[in-house]
Amino acid sequence: MKSLTSIEEWRDYCERVRRAGGRVGLVPTMGALHDGHASLFDCARRDGTVVVATIFVNPRQFSDDADLQTYPRTLDDDRAMARRHGVDCLVEPRLDEMWPDYPLPTATTVSVRGVADGLESVGRPGHFDGVASVVAKLLTITGPCVAYFGEKDFQQVAVVRAMVRDLGFAATVVACPTIRESDGVALSSRNRRLSPSGRARATALSRALAQVAQVPASASVVRATLRDTLEDAGVMVAYADVVDPVRLTASGDDESGERRALVAAIIDGVRLIDNGPVTLVAREA
Repeated sequence: MKSLTSIEEWRDYCERVRRAGGRVGLVPTMGALHDGHASLFDCARRDGTVVVATIFVNPRQFSDDADLQTYPRTLDDDRAMARRHGVDCLVEPRLDEMWPDYPLPTATTVSVRGVADGLESVGRPGHFDGVASVVAKLLTITGPCVAYFGEKDFQQVAVVRAMVRDLGFAATVVACPTIRESDGVALSSRNRRLSPSGRARATALSRALAQVAQVPASASVVRATLRDTLEDAGVMVAYADVVDPVRLTASGDDESGERRALVAAIIDGVRLIDNGPVTLVAREA
């Protein structure tokens, strides 16, 4: 596995892959790698790409400095996991190259409207500006590629897809399925910050999603079921919603068909998110 830190070397590596007839598979991460990230590496390898993974804790997507400071950093373990799962090139870009003016504000920001509004943006103002800006830079440096993201961050994937479409990046965005632990909890680097009791309560997110997936219902019933299940488990609900899976607009009771249920909860001061498919049936007038 090749290890790089400079943008110039990173760009040159990707260009050499393409000149040799290969395709670049980009897997952006913020480190603290787990089996969810490993599944992205595996998916990129199965697709026959040369796997380029990045580890960069992007300060611009944190609205809370305390959250940034406590974000887990496990570089030695991350490098070992990347190597085990066949990453061809691991890039750990320097902060002074990614955001030269940091900690001062960066002059250029990519902002995506519509899909970036609501849901995570309510509790994390500016988060998706930071995400879109850093992914735009990752794609610009990497060049033409297939970019892999986890479906657990459903709104993030929608934001990236909208940005790629609108700005014409030479990238194909692939969303890989959410990887879960045996009790249903979606894998996340934040899970390690939960207490044992908090970890047990975290199972409520996947239980709520499984419950609404079983029986078609109206949008208002889905929302109420999600919220009741989470609150009964003693977790603080940030949101519990059902939306159009592409535009992420809130679904109404007059809608039917396949939609996406999204939930976020605060447990032990840790924000956890999850999502899953749901079938709506229109409420009779």
